[in-house]
Amino acid sequence: MTQRVQQAADQRCFAGPQASAQENVHSRLNPGGKNGAKASGRGLIRQPQRVGVPAMMHGMNQSQSIDLSALALNIKAWGKELGFSALGISNIDLSLAEVRLQEWLAKGRHGEMDYMEKHGAKRAHPEDLRPGTLRVISARMNYWPIAADAHATLADQGKAYISRYALGRDYHKVMRARLQRLADHIAAEIGAFGYRVFTDSAPVMEVEFARKSGLGWRGKHTLLLAREAGSYFFIGEIFTDLALPVDAATAEHCGTCKRCIEICPTQAIVAPYELDARRCISYLTIELKGSIPVALRPLIGNRVYGCDDCQLVCPWNRFAKLSGEIDFQVRNGLDSAELVELFAWDEVRFRERLAGSAIARIGHDRWLRNLAVGLGNAPRSGEAAAALQARTDHPSALVREHVQWALGRHAG
Repeated sequence: MTQRVQQAADQRCFAGPQASAQENVHSRLNPGGKNGAKASGRGLIRQPQRVGVPAMMHGMNQSQSIDLSALALNIKAWGKELGFSALGISNIDLSLAEVRLQEWLAKGRHGEMDYMEKHGAKRAHPEDLRPGTLRVISARMNYWPIAADAHATLADQGKAYISRYALGRDYHKVMRARLQRLADHIAAEIGAFGYRVFTDSAPVMEVEFARKSGLGWRGKHTLLLAREAGSYFFIGEIFTDLALPVDAATAEHCGTCKRCIEICPTQAIVAPYELDARRCISYLTIELKGSIPVALRPLIGNRVYGCDDCQLVCPWNRFAKLSGEIDFQVRNGLDSAELVELFAWDEVRFRERLAGSAIARIGHDRWLRNLAVGLGNAPRSGEAAAALQARTDHPSALVREHVQWALGRHAG
């Protein structure tokens, strides 16, 4: 996700990865970051169990000797030195978010993301993931890369549009490593303490924790928004047993604006703060394993991995900052590649070119499925038809079905 696939109920980016289904569909599926997805459970990223040592093992004298207010300020300063754009601290009470999550799941809006329902209760109880947790340290990291103009790429139906959070290296690895370094720094200063690091890697309500910690407010598209950064950032957190002082949540600043709702190509944002993941392009191109519903294919256009439309029209993203992270910069020219060019990649080239990318996890067959839909929506041309024709005997029935649909669009 991505903060995109994480929403009103804090379900996951599809838009970006906040790094958005409701907490982790759109928070990513964008990332989103889904600021980002999803979505803790979309093929869990396994991380070393460096969970720290319970602070209580060191006795009360040590914990009482720590100036927790000063430590909180230091943690934020150390985090910024490590490249995070902002950090905040929250308690672990998710009772209200849990109610919204259960309502969202009851409506079936998580689609095929069964892990959302399977781990639903655990998402609202951080102590189940890391016993002894008292606080959550949330961190933001900007990801918007120096890339071809997103609007221009979307307008050129011969090109493939890939959500901007996925143009570089997989954010899970970058964020997790940086958060671990922060935890190591804390331990070096105060001694061993209890903690666990997460980055879209377990059933965690990342956007809700970030909101509670003052890192932003929930936009109507369900992603986290910040006045000084828009929504183009990833989110990660450290669960800890340190009783740090908590930060205040920030006020909402969406007002009467509905641009994100109105722009959604598939009308997946069914109401302010409520996403139906089953219609979200990030879900359809990333999370959905089977056939994309025929009625929605024409609406997808040339979006072959994720969707940024709701973020691109958001007024607050005028204040988004370019990322200085080398790992988030464009790889393989994916910011403006031709559909025909990418559709020609065999599985070996797919694996080689996308090694270390978030895109790799969908696999070659779903990559071709998505590109076939893009080619079906592209202007009619002999080149596009020939590219599709070359895949009519592909071993995957999923690929063949979408290729035939696309060819029908060119013949019709």
